[in-house]
Amino acid sequence: MKKSLILFKVYLLAGTFTFSGGIAMLPLIERELCDKYKLIDKESLYEYAALSQTFPGVIALTNAFFVGKKISGASGMFFAGMAVILPAYVLMTIAALLYKLIPHQGPVLSAMSAVRAASASFLFAASYTIARYNLKSKINIAIAFICFVLTIFNLIEVPILIVLSALIGIFIVHAKKGKA
Repeated sequence: MKKSLILFKVYLLAGTFTFSGGIAMLPLIERELCDKYKLIDKESLYEYAALSQTFPGVIALTNAFFVGKKISGASGMFFAGMAVILPAYVLMTIAALLYKLIPHQGPVLSAMSAVRAASASFLFAASYTIARYNLKSKINIAIAFICFVLTIFNLIEVPILIVLSALIGIFIVHAKKGKA
């Protein structure tokens, strides 16, 4: 139960104080779960982070489920999952109720602009770390680079890139088996 409560605390903090979604949460989650509490190794955390992005749905919730299950079974999944969605639920409810009262210019607009800039830095940091832990072969680096370029220039839709990447991975495994 103690591990589940730690998961709840960590994912609640991550959900409350990081913007831009699940990827931006990773540095905080890594610091807490890997470095401070030593509940999971960094390799596993970033493997789950990469895996979370391949499933449909909310990345942060999928990651909370994977990591929670690994650390504390079903109760870990439940506590981490509830914690990661609770801040968004509360904040979106408040925002929906107060939307008409919030000024859409001046200091509020400036504050939101600054938060978006900070969010971009969280995304870059998390992307770099995920790449560092998951891109271990030249072929994977090449696939990642090609997908990045195709996505940046909007040349191929992301779902198609995911399917093509999976097919390339299957082809590579079969090619290696044929050589062995």
